[in-house]
Amino acid sequence: MLLIAGILTVGIGIVHSVLGERYILTRLFRQSLPKLFGDDWFTKQTLRFAWHILTIAWFGFAVILFKLHAGTPSRSDLLLAIGATFAVTGLIALIASWARHLSWIVFGAIAVICLFFAP
Repeated sequence: MLLIAGILTVGIGIVHSVLGERYILTRLFRQSLPKLFGDDWFTKQTLRFAWHILTIAWFGFAVILFKLHAGTPSRSDLLLAIGATFAVTGLIALIASWARHLSWIVFGAIAVICLFFAP
């Protein structure tokens, strides 16, 4: 059953990102949005990042569910899954905002700490 839960978690993440991008974000971006740093690009990227980051988190949960399905995951397994999830999150924040959204620093720190204690 945990395998099914993991598969459903991946599926809902994909559907959330694809349909959210297509039906919610694109329509939202046609509206007048606050202009930060001279235009609305930063606002749109931040909203897009915030929307899709949920999918990344769900993928991280799916990995944990898959590990639980396979048996009792070790502390290292769980820290690797959490660290990788935050590393991807930080990388996306860094790239999507061109390092303007400083959350990448915090996400990166969380990733480093988790990965350091994983082995």
